[in-house]
Amino acid sequence: MPFYHKQGDFPKKRHTQFRKPNGELYHEELVSTEGFSSIHSLIYHAHPPTLVSNIGEPIPYGPVAAMEENMQSRSFLTFDVPAEDDYIKSRKVMLFNSDLHIGVCAPKKSMVDYFFKNTDGDEVLFIHKGSGKLITIYGEIAFKYGDYLVIPRGTIYQLHFDTEENRILFTESPSPIYPPKRYQNQSGQLMEHSPFCERDMKLPTNLKTHDAQGSFKVMIKKQNQLWPYTYASHPFDAIGWDGYVYPYGFSIHDFEPITGRVHQPPPVHQTFEAKNFVICSFCPRLYDYHPDSIPAPYNHSNVDSDEILYYVDGDFMSRKHVEQGMITLHPKGIPHGPHPGTAEKSIGKKATGELAVMIDPFHPLKVTQDALNTEDPNYWKSWVE
Repeated sequence: MPFYHKQGDFPKKRHTQFRKPNGELYHEELVSTEGFSSIHSLIYHAHPPTLVSNIGEPIPYGPVAAMEENMQSRSFLTFDVPAEDDYIKSRKVMLFNSDLHIGVCAPKKSMVDYFFKNTDGDEVLFIHKGSGKLITIYGEIAFKYGDYLVIPRGTIYQLHFDTEENRILFTESPSPIYPPKRYQNQSGQLMEHSPFCERDMKLPTNLKTHDAQGSFKVMIKKQNQLWPYTYASHPFDAIGWDGYVYPYGFSIHDFEPITGRVHQPPPVHQTFEAKNFVICSFCPRLYDYHPDSIPAPYNHSNVDSDEILYYVDGDFMSRKHVEQGMITLHPKGIPHGPHPGTAEKSIGKKATGELAVMIDPFHPLKVTQDALNTEDPNYWKSWVE
């Protein structure tokens, strides 16, 4: 998140002596982005962060396309993806291209005997069902239904769940994921017209220093491989840190929708951006208030991007059949729009209770077998009465 935050203890000046009570030095680590040219944080470890005691054989962990090209509107019922005990095994990529991976997971068990690190990209986890804590070297972030968790690449983390019923939509991006630049002033502060502000962010708290040595398993994702690393010191051994690189949370329920006299286009719902894709939040809101307005969205030709909508909850004025966890894919090249009769039906309505996450990539998506296993094969016919 591009504003300054800190936890714990650290020296007054960067790159200067900072010692433990026994006189030994703490070990400084710079976590930098874009080399040394963008945001960064400085972490102070009880032990060197370089103590690797074993490296296992890599495991393939990248998506495989079952469908390289797609020119059909599709729908996937992701709640049909079976729950699994393990978080890493439960992650199923459904759609992907070189700019992002979109997937779902339904882990039942907390990560207690290993840690996970994604060096391929930033992650956004959207918590559809469940609650718990995201734990990192930066501290803890409590999460619950409706929360986005933004985890910068290279962050070692664990997810601890309160129950076994958890459903997560995840997005991975090799480019940084930020709030939209048009919401920020030249200093990076979110401006008055932004649909959220810094007060809405869930920042890491409750930093705990795990000054421990032993064997600590970290599963590291790099170049679509999963590398089993064993470290000789605990990954969360920081006494303190400060900077601009750290995970944070934001609740979709804190997004303040922008409305107008006539139907507003999807960019007013934008929540995050990265290279060649955006993430938007469709939230409960008042409908358009022009006397002749049609609240349902107009037909739209996707000439520049595929469109993915992940349905979270509520009623949708433009669809006749919606399920929780349903993903719709409308590919670039063909128009999509409201189902027959829904535009007329929406006239006169005052508000909507819909809740959804939209992802618009600007390059076509490939489809995996995990997605096809949950597909509603008749979705593309649903506009024909």
